[in-house]
Amino acid sequence: MTVPTPADAGSGPAAPASFTHLDARGEVRMVDVTRKQPTVRSAAASGFVACAPHVVEALRDGTVPKGDALALARIAGIAAAKRTPELLPLAHVIGVHGAVVEVTVEDEGVRIVATVSTADRTGVEMEAFTAVSVSALNIVDMVKALDKGTTIRDIRLLAKEGGKSGSWRRGED
Repeated sequence: MTVPTPADAGSGPAAPASFTHLDARGEVRMVDVTRKQPTVRSAAASGFVACAPHVVEALRDGTVPKGDALALARIAGIAAAKRTPELLPLAHVIGVHGAVVEVTVEDEGVRIVATVSTADRTGVEMEAFTAVSVSALNIVDMVKALDKGTTIRDIRLLAKEGGKSGSWRRGED
């Protein structure tokens, strides 16, 4: 069986070399990482759930009516990291070999930091983003009865290690 390559995809404008997720016709495609060697990689992302003072108090006291919002957020984030390819069509199915989700109550809300690691052919930045995002959504779901104004903000990549592009760390904002 012959599998068509992007060059065999037919006539049409050639995709710019810098756009790895476009084929020769300029259509979106999943990048083939079959020939890449697995390497150790990690990524960390963070986000913030801004909460009203009474919500922060309930989170600190463990009196959120729906239950332990912080524990749920940690577990949901880990589960989400492992399911990233189901949500992002161009994300590769990779082994998530480690996932840690830290959830910390601060005076203005909840800080979430997710660190995901693998030994695979592609990075785990999207898995870290997904872990933070789903953790934040779970916190909102748990406290929405207390305050409909709870807000998710500042989801961002903090660092990544490994792979072809090497290491990267966010500078001070």
